[in-house]
Amino acid sequence: MKFLDEAKIYVRAGDGGAGAVSFRREKFIEFGGPDGGDGGKGGDVWVEAANDLNTLIDYRYQQHFKVRTAGHGMGRLRAGASTDDIVLKVPAGTEIYEEDKETLIADLAKPGDRVRIVKGGNGGFGNHFFKSATNRSPYNANPGQAGEERWIWLQMKLIADAGIVGLPNAGKSTLLSVVSAARPKIADYPFTTLHPQLGVVKVGNHSFVLADIPGLIEGASEGFGLGVRFLGHVERCAVLIHMIDATGDDLVKAYKVIRGELKAYSPILAAKPEIIAFNKIDAVAPEELEKKLTEFKKKTKKTPLLMSAAAQKNTDAAMYELFSVINTGRIANRMPDPAGVTTEGWKP
Repeated sequence: MKFLDEAKIYVRAGDGGAGAVSFRREKFIEFGGPDGGDGGKGGDVWVEAANDLNTLIDYRYQQHFKVRTAGHGMGRLRAGASTDDIVLKVPAGTEIYEEDKETLIADLAKPGDRVRIVKGGNGGFGNHFFKSATNRSPYNANPGQAGEERWIWLQMKLIADAGIVGLPNAGKSTLLSVVSAARPKIADYPFTTLHPQLGVVKVGNHSFVLADIPGLIEGASEGFGLGVRFLGHVERCAVLIHMIDATGDDLVKAYKVIRGELKAYSPILAAKPEIIAFNKIDAVAPEELEKKLTEFKKKTKKTPLLMSAAAQKNTDAAMYELFSVINTGRIANRMPDPAGVTTEGWKP
């Protein structure tokens, strides 16, 4: 299945049916009176978060959603038929924006969340409605109201507890494949992941969702490479693990490049808790690694974890570090564990 995290669609609710102008005419009934029925109500358009979706690809091939006009009223006080609502299913975590792509309409954060995007028009009254003591034979009826219409943007943000960020080829996909059952593409030549990947990580009797975000490069906030379009997928994360390739020449620069892109994208994202990890330490001589570690601590005032995803060295420790931060947030917000196990009283 192809991955699509953004789509622009047009929605139009149904028009209400027109009321009828009709008079009762039956044998032996001299004064029948008005009997025009009301028009039906036009259907609404709703957007609902579903648990079994992980892409907006369906909205690439169909961008227009319109509810048909409701039935018109008829004689003998017969009301027109109302039209059914349209319910558009989207992945949980989808945000809905106005056409300007800035005004947030709704955030469907969990399965079952739904919002009415456009409202259908009410049906018009038939002439029976206007009958009164002074107007016994009204010849007027209301037309149906027009349904609302608008263009909207759907933007999906993955529901993950932790996110992996870093430059391309830092070993993010390798780490995800080692600590979870996810199987992202991994090869022995340089390339970058093109779409975000999710995996469920087990930590003792607990679990959390880890997201692998495509690698950033310097200038991503200005549109270089894949840009920062996928960073929205880690906005909901409680913590980030920032992976740095220990075989690189300038680890401080590699760290600052990513930090700069995070700040350029969103100050809120840049302020999230972060765990720094030097990856591929098995490919660096101990003396050289110690030198790089000392320089990094001196210039950034931060102490990274030392690990090797490929050799599965210290990966468990990194996951426990991540879960410690996630668990603190879950207890504070009373959020459930994906595995259905309570997090209270847990200690690393």
